[in-house]
Amino acid sequence: MAHRIALWKRFVPKYPIYWKGNPQLRVFLPQFWMKLIHPKRKVPSNHVHFIVHPQMSKIDIKNYLEKIYKVPVLSVATQIIQGKEVKHPEKPFTAFREDDHKLAFVVLDKDETFEFPDIFEGKAPYSETELKDYKKMSNEQKREQQKNWDKIMIPSWFR
Repeated sequence: MAHRIALWKRFVPKYPIYWKGNPQLRVFLPQFWMKLIHPKRKVPSNHVHFIVHPQMSKIDIKNYLEKIYKVPVLSVATQIIQGKEVKHPEKPFTAFREDDHKLAFVVLDKDETFEFPDIFEGKAPYSETELKDYKKMSNEQKREQQKNWDKIMIPSWFR
């Protein structure tokens, strides 16, 4: 099982120090990140969901959007989602646990709206034969991976 480090104990690199007279070492972008995700259920057009860096606070998220992207934000709510435990298919123990992640639910101004673009516009849907071939190949890959589950502690290059 992987070693778990609490969120408040994880290392975030410090900003470079500014000394008068030396070259100016300034960071214009924070060392945090935000990933835009599609909401699981239907939400109003001025609501946006993100997966954010675990150490970002609500104020950090609001400032990030307002100062970098110039998006007016009304409110921010956050929620920490625990990673799922992946069970070993044959033995009665947990093989590993996925990382936790933090969700941010952002409400924009009344005038602002956001809609995901339709990137598959004009593309034909997959045919049934293509879907069957894909499912067959994915099942074969799963079987190949599960052959070595009993040797999970041995590095993959040594199996």
